[in-house]
Amino acid sequence: MSDFFEEEMFEERPEAEVEPGAEEPPRGRGRKPKKRRRPGKRARRGGEQPKPPRRGGGGGETARRILVAIPAIAFAIAITVAGGIVFMLAMVAVGVLCLREYLEMTGSARPLAIPAYAAVGAMVVAAYLGTSYSVLLVFAAAFPVLFAFGADSRHRDGVTVSMSVTLLGIVWIGIPLAHAVFLRDLPNHGAALLIDVLVGTFVTDTAAYATGRMFGSHKIAPALSPNKTVEGLVGGFVIGTMGFWFAGLYQNWLSGADALIIGAAVAAIAPIGDLFESMLKRDLGKKDTGTLFGPHGGILDRIDAVLFTVVVGYYLAVALVY
Repeated sequence: MSDFFEEEMFEERPEAEVEPGAEEPPRGRGRKPKKRRRPGKRARRGGEQPKPPRRGGGGGETARRILVAIPAIAFAIAITVAGGIVFMLAMVAVGVLCLREYLEMTGSARPLAIPAYAAVGAMVVAAYLGTSYSVLLVFAAAFPVLFAFGADSRHRDGVTVSMSVTLLGIVWIGIPLAHAVFLRDLPNHGAALLIDVLVGTFVTDTAAYATGRMFGSHKIAPALSPNKTVEGLVGGFVIGTMGFWFAGLYQNWLSGADALIIGAAVAAIAPIGDLFESMLKRDLGKKDTGTLFGPHGGILDRIDAVLFTVVVGYYLAVALVY
């Protein structure tokens, strides 16, 4: 405690000798005692008391997120405008990259890599060449293929977990990418609708991050994603919905009401896709799914919400626009 109080205040001083017959000096006169400094009032060494941290301050990180997303957005727009076999092959490539990250994350479960790659690629090709029935047939055919690989003696130990983890990857990655092909191939307006869904998803994610950093105080699911807040969820939903609606203003075939409905659904489902991936990463003890985007994680970290919104966007587009 010597940092807070003067040591000399606690030292015993010898009393002054008083000559016989001399008057004793009245107490309280003479040297003025030093005042004790209260610990809470003492100034910190090296300067003034530190100022309390400002709320928010996530502008720099938000700008970095946008800069990282720009090449991905440009790539998505380019392949969407190209369409056809170019878009299909791009979705196969995205599926391979996503599966690579997923299989590395779940490596301890010994997933069956060859059936997973084959099933996801075949589902995307079936969506391009056939119908939803063709995709269903490919998915059904994945089961006997999984059995054939799982029955091998090298994979038989823990095969139940291996097959379950493999199927999760096929469903999580393959089905959404097949629906992306379905959405792009819708007649007349497929490309525009897919871009609208991507814009709504991106705006929702960015707005949720920014509003959460500025105003967030109530956590949604701290056990899954500690940084997500109710305020960010509300901000992302409102701004994301309006972003989709604003994109629809330049498309005379998309009514304002339909744009609001699709936009609200996209903005509502996007955080679920994000939380789903966060749940898997937390269970597997991973911070990011990969390093494709450097400090900003892997491709699954970037499109986790899109894997959910593209499915919802397709079915609502079919129901409302066609």
